[in-house]
Amino acid sequence: MEFGFGIIGSGMISRFHARAIAELSGAKLVGCASRTVEGAERFAADQNCKAYGSLQEMLADDAISAVTITTPSGDHMEPAVAAAQAGKHVLIEKPLEVTLTRCDRIIQECEQQGVQLATIFQSRFHDSSRKLKRAIDEGRFERLTLGDAYVKWYRSQAYYDSGAWRGTWERDGGGALMNQGIHSVDLLTWLMGPVVEIQALTATLAHQRIEVEDTVVATLRFANGALGVIEAATSVNPGYLKRIEIHGTGGSAVLEEEDLKVWDFAEHRRGDEVILEEMRKHQSGGGGASDPAAISHLGHAMVFRDFLEAIEQGRPPAVDGHEGRRSVEIILGVYKSAEMGKTVRLPMKGDPVLKARKS
Repeated sequence: MEFGFGIIGSGMISRFHARAIAELSGAKLVGCASRTVEGAERFAADQNCKAYGSLQEMLADDAISAVTITTPSGDHMEPAVAAAQAGKHVLIEKPLEVTLTRCDRIIQECEQQGVQLATIFQSRFHDSSRKLKRAIDEGRFERLTLGDAYVKWYRSQAYYDSGAWRGTWERDGGGALMNQGIHSVDLLTWLMGPVVEIQALTATLAHQRIEVEDTVVATLRFANGALGVIEAATSVNPGYLKRIEIHGTGGSAVLEEEDLKVWDFAEHRRGDEVILEEMRKHQSGGGGASDPAAISHLGHAMVFRDFLEAIEQGRPPAVDGHEGRRSVEIILGVYKSAEMGKTVRLPMKGDPVLKARKS
């Protein structure tokens, strides 16, 4: 019997979820529920699945074993909690939610109901990212000294004007960092370890009618003593490939989109030549640097595969709720530091009180 998925939300990213499910052996897309019946019906006609009249109708369907949530970021908690209470496993598009309180509510409900919870951070699943993680774990960098993430992208004013939720604190949760840069924040902390101190500046420089930042610079101190930088923007025209740079006393590596661009260690090992040869052959496309739709669904497919295997094997997904929460806390720490003009230390006790959210 095929494992049935339901998609909550019918916006652009829901199509990527549908394609990922189509790639998954032993699974099928049963149907979609959306904020409006019309939205669900359009999606269902496009994807050849069922349109539900409401979320409650979807959750009552025994043909669905798991839901994926593709609603605006600040609208993740309510359907996630309802799905968990209905006994459905839950897979959530990044970010997990936009406040720590809402993240914790999702995690708590899924744990209490005994259902699996995962967040979509597909960058962790690429072969290049895993090679880099393995090299760190094997000690090839020796002492880590610097870990940097750069997401210098561009979004037009029309992008923000295309949806009332875009660029708002309540439903987008933030700007260039929470929406676009969060994949790199997750990847950086996965590679470098926990962040313990943040100093940051944010600005809105290239867009109108948005509450959130389109440009941010933050400096970090990691728990292992290494320092780092995060730069994220939707104000850089035409937009450039995102980069992760990892440096240590024993070597350096640079990841650009999904491709390793630098692989340089003081001590060479068997296998390095193979990696260097692969580096010469690969060339990433533009990713989402200037067009949010210009991404592949293959990363999502890897996340879905791990999620289904976690359910079948009774193990935690690779990026469970607690992992999904970690990047949200770092980003909220960046916002708090920028607003206060002070160093913020992690972990934080509860959600930061940001004046911007009150405006």
